Amino acid sequence: MHQLDTLRSTARPQDQDAVLERVRAEQTTEEWEAVYAIRSGVEGTIHQAVTAAGTRRTRYRGLRKTALTHVLTATAVNLLRLDAWWTGQPLAPTRTSHLAALDLAA
Repeated sequence: MHQLDTLRSTARPQDQDAVLERVRAEQTTEEWEAVYAIRSGVEGTIHQAVTAAGTRRTRYRGLRKTALTHVLTATAVNLLRLDAWWTGQPLAPTRTSHLAALDLAA
């Protein structure tokens, strides 16, 4: 394949590029950061439920048993979070990307 053809295949159409620029500009606002903070908290809770209690799949058949499992799992996650808050232990360390780690090392 010719080098110019490679460049053309990786460039976005103008309308997609405009949308991407608009979305990136929105991500710098305080309103977007507030919404994203809520989302990251929800995702953290889901991750904790999946890792601590294995809620990816249900162990039981039937809606009643599955619903009871969800309630018990939510209670367990709340107790884990309360314990971490009372003892001052963070739930998990904040993840540092490989690129950020390289920047810190320099």
